[in-house]
Amino acid sequence: MNNWHIRILDTPEELQMVEELQRIIWPGSETDVVPLHLLRTAVHNGGLVIGAAIPGSESDQMVGFVFGFPGFYTTPDGPRLKHCSHMLGVHPEFRGQGLGFQLKRAQWQIVRHQGLDRITWTYDPLLSRNAHLNVARLGAVCSRYLRAVYGEMRDELNKGLPSDRFEVDWWVNTQRVDRRLSKNARLRLDLSQFLAAGAEVINPARINEQGWPAPAELVKFPEALEHGEEVPVLLLVEVPADFQELKRNDVELARGWRMHSRMVFEKLFEDGYLVTDFVYMPGKEPRSYYVMTHGEATL
Repeated sequence: MNNWHIRILDTPEELQMVEELQRIIWPGSETDVVPLHLLRTAVHNGGLVIGAAIPGSESDQMVGFVFGFPGFYTTPDGPRLKHCSHMLGVHPEFRGQGLGFQLKRAQWQIVRHQGLDRITWTYDPLLSRNAHLNVARLGAVCSRYLRAVYGEMRDELNKGLPSDRFEVDWWVNTQRVDRRLSKNARLRLDLSQFLAAGAEVINPARINEQGWPAPAELVKFPEALEHGEEVPVLLLVEVPADFQELKRNDVELARGWRMHSRMVFEKLFEDGYLVTDFVYMPGKEPRSYYVMTHGEATL
């Protein structure tokens, strides 16, 4: 059983541990660390820091956290309040145990209690692990692709590539999100089920001579869009199953994936598609796919 305890953080001592944890999760760039004084200022002005700590005899070991603050978004009726979730981090030794999901679930509970209905955040769309959590497990959706949103990043995980990001919407009071966060969460659909429903992979990756997935040379965008005809409800977009490992071995191939996915997602979002699900297929050669849904239709 997991032995961490999740709680709202407020004291300088607790937030100092969050500052130190950032250096472990994102090494290599001290300037990208959110410092104690800013975390505490945010907390005392409507922000939220939730931590996961393992109780110890002298002090708790902080192994994960999520940090966000209030913001505004534009509606036809004027500005509306939302929660901007800025950072989610888990200690490398505690990844793959469901801690990120539990931290986001705690955030969901508290933000709903505050009376807000929307949480937004950004993440790299080429990171399959993050996509699986954000879209498949939490039920966030996405229709916005942001180019180089953080400029040139200097930490070890992000340096060397444009900081393109998805900005996702987490509508916390919807049935979609309730079903994913309930104790009886919805059954996950696999690739065969989406294919049976008529979805097609529009950019199937090819395996290069080094054994790494490379971007498709030709993307099969729906022709109906060009003729004003009825468009496919479902599409599948492939991304690398392990982008960080690919990048460590071939940074130019990683850059190729960045430019390829930028082109694909920007066009699909412009044409009225949105990200509604994510499929990871394990195996000797694992594959990852975003599920794109047109308009308000759902599977």
